[in-house]
Amino acid sequence: MQVYIYYQYNAMSLYKRINPFSRQNNDTGFSTNASDLTGGRFINKDGSYNLVKEGMPFWKRISIFHNMLNLPQWKFMSVILLFYVAINLIFTFIYFFIGSSEIEGLPNGNDWQIFKELFYFSTETFTTVGYGRVNPVGDAANLVSGIESLTGLLSLAIATGLIYGRFSKPRSYLVFSDHALVSPYKEMTGLMFRFAAFKDKHSLTDLEVRVNIGMQVSENEKPIYKYFSLDLERSRVESMPMSWTVVHPINETSPFYGFTEEDMKTADVELYVMLRGFDEVFSNYVQQRTSYTFREILFKRKFVPMFRESDDGKKTILELHKLNIHKEV
Repeated sequence: MQVYIYYQYNAMSLYKRINPFSRQNNDTGFSTNASDLTGGRFINKDGSYNLVKEGMPFWKRISIFHNMLNLPQWKFMSVILLFYVAINLIFTFIYFFIGSSEIEGLPNGNDWQIFKELFYFSTETFTTVGYGRVNPVGDAANLVSGIESLTGLLSLAIATGLIYGRFSKPRSYLVFSDHALVSPYKEMTGLMFRFAAFKDKHSLTDLEVRVNIGMQVSENEKPIYKYFSLDLERSRVESMPMSWTVVHPINETSPFYGFTEEDMKTADVELYVMLRGFDEVFSNYVQQRTSYTFREILFKRKFVPMFRESDDGKKTILELHKLNIHKEV
């Protein structure tokens, strides 16, 4: 069966044959129906899938625990702070509705002064500090304060678990180049990108990389997506203290053999990457995904070196700020 990239120029149709020696990959988990995949890339740059799920209620689809573990740090702290303020405001309104006669030690003053004092009393009860200057004396206030104390204990336990989960969750701490390049490689050209670990003490070992591509082709006059596994110059390294430039040689077995920049665009090419390695700090395997669309694949460019020798000649300096720097060839 012949597979082609299909071009349509007004009334004239052209075909360009896909290399028949390319290794197809039918196990990617993505659909082959081109009409189902017109919404953009398969995988976002951060490794998340470019997918929105519908058909079930929001509260069944959402995972609060997962979202809290993966929120950026400033958002996570903001959620904790907002929850703390909001839950205490709720209890403050309840105490205020019950009435000051149920709580002893409130100052004489207007409603705003009483409300502030009740808010402080709520925070002391919620955290089970209980300074004792203000205390409940009525049955209703005692019941509410008991419920609030239990809510505070449970909230603290949940927050502790989330904080521990965020600290202990294995992360790869890898940063990828913004672009993949088609550059001279030995006696041919190669498709390449690079990445590096940016944490000082996180050095991955037994690191393995797999690279696949998806492209829209014409098969029996029907547009579909085909997926291919790319052969790499090196798919595994024992350790990665520095950066790693992953290279796919564009030879006779490559699906990109004879491709131009226009071919990449016409086929809606997307390169997606899966990395897996062992992190000694977490004592566990970590993994990370990313992708490059045809818009992020540049021709006739090459990366500049990103490491140098220290002034005293005793160390190698990895210049992470040069990760995305490339030049014309």
